[in-house]
Amino acid sequence: MRLGMVIDLDRCIGCRSCAVACKSHNAQPPGTWWNRVFTPGSSFHQAAVGKDGSLQMESLPVSCQMCDNPPCQKVCPTGATYTDERGVVLIDYERCIGCRYCIAACPYGVRQFNWEDPKEAKERVGYKLGYEYGYPVDFRDKDGRLIFTPDRPVGVVEKCTFCVQYISDGEQPACVQGCPGKVRIFGDLDDPSSEVSKLIRKRQAVRLKEELGTSPKVFYLTPAKLIRGEVG
Repeated sequence: MRLGMVIDLDRCIGCRSCAVACKSHNAQPPGTWWNRVFTPGSSFHQAAVGKDGSLQMESLPVSCQMCDNPPCQKVCPTGATYTDERGVVLIDYERCIGCRYCIAACPYGVRQFNWEDPKEAKERVGYKLGYEYGYPVDFRDKDGRLIFTPDRPVGVVEKCTFCVQYISDGEQPACVQGCPGKVRIFGDLDDPSSEVSKLIRKRQAVRLKEELGTSPKVFYLTPAKLIRGEVG
């Protein structure tokens, strides 16, 4: 089994519902976003770009690419970053020493560092108004490694986990559940009958920075108008 994701760029409207769902379900502190959505070519979100009177606006969601050959894992001195039996790249928060080698090694810029106690930060800016958000309890893998906690410790690195606390119970990641356009499809890349495998075979799919040899397990379906040569 190799869990992966397909993102249909024909369907993405840049609403950032995925980012909000991800942040809420994973109790991310202020300033931390495991999921981001960019407008390629523009200096700010959802601004059309172009030249000679021809404008275009595309959206590009980016989170951890769940590489089969993850450079972040190679440089981790404590083994805090590891890949589980499903191909999901995870972080053991009890082993992370905050050296940030993984942040430097990641070519996608998706890892985040906790500079302050997330629980205190959330309380200070008013995130906690009589309720608790996010998955409410710690989650450990079968070997006892702490791979999700509502309040990550100060001084550790965090990132997208494909919502490991949910997928381990057979549910979909929060970004998949929360996308109104059904842009994201999640499943087993090793299963030829899975929807993700079928889409990759049927449609033109690309991966970010493939030339680096990281072998991401996140595939982007190319917009049809780009394939037809209508943009440019």
